[in-house]
Amino acid sequence: MLTGSKAPIQPFDSGKRRGRPNKTGGTPRRKGRLILTIVLVLVLVLIAAAVVYVSTPYKPSEEALAALKSDDAVAVSQTDDWIEFEPAIGSDSTVAVKQPGVIFYPGGRVKPEVYAPFARDLAATGRHVVVVKMPFNFAFLGQNEAEKVQDKYPDETFAIGGHSLGGPFAARYAVEHTDRIAGIFFLASYAEGKGDLSKTQMPALSITASEDQVLKRESYEEGRGYLPANAQYEVIEGGNHGHFGSYGEQGGDGKASIPEAQQREQTVTLISTWLDAIPAEAGQ
Repeated sequence: MLTGSKAPIQPFDSGKRRGRPNKTGGTPRRKGRLILTIVLVLVLVLIAAAVVYVSTPYKPSEEALAALKSDDAVAVSQTDDWIEFEPAIGSDSTVAVKQPGVIFYPGGRVKPEVYAPFARDLAATGRHVVVVKMPFNFAFLGQNEAEKVQDKYPDETFAIGGHSLGGPFAARYAVEHTDRIAGIFFLASYAEGKGDLSKTQMPALSITASEDQVLKRESYEEGRGYLPANAQYEVIEGGNHGHFGSYGEQGGDGKASIPEAQQREQTVTLISTWLDAIPAEAGQ
């Protein structure tokens, strides 16, 4: 005979254990909310970084700002789309502005005013020079801006050129308008696949600087294959990437061993001589 108290029989609990936390760290719904929050924070951080990047372009030096003023040698004017520099030839002068003129695409995240000293010096050689204002200072957002200039001046011919990021998109425009572009030049830049000019006879000039540490050399060497066989290549000894413009030192660039003004003088001389060899009727 069994003695002692009997424990009550517990009802069957269907295998569930109460009072124990979920070892996986919470419910699936809570996990989903956490992941969504993390993703939203990352997106907001990326947007903020992009806004800061776009809103802090390289700005013109004091010298560049001074070069935006007209004088007896060069007339400077601006529109919403470009800055233009014209040799100040009087109405009674028998001297004509040289053809072709120049349309210039700035580097990425660089204000167009940065190139005022370069454009002024080139205009002083007798040419109409137009520096395009790119949307948000990025040429990939304004590849066809040159068309506005050409439509405004249908009786003039133009070569096109670009610095850094401006070069590839100048090339893309040129390859789509070979009948309207008299030549193309690159400052610390190159053409790529979508700007392949290798099958054309378009005059081409490439100028680099020996101390440039920003230019992607591998892409530059590859870009040679996208230029015409008659392309001219020049190197400015002692120059760097940033001194093709006038905006101070650029992060990651090499230290120039010649003054900015000397690099600009050599650049203008090379381009001017190259332009002189292009027939006036080219690009018409």
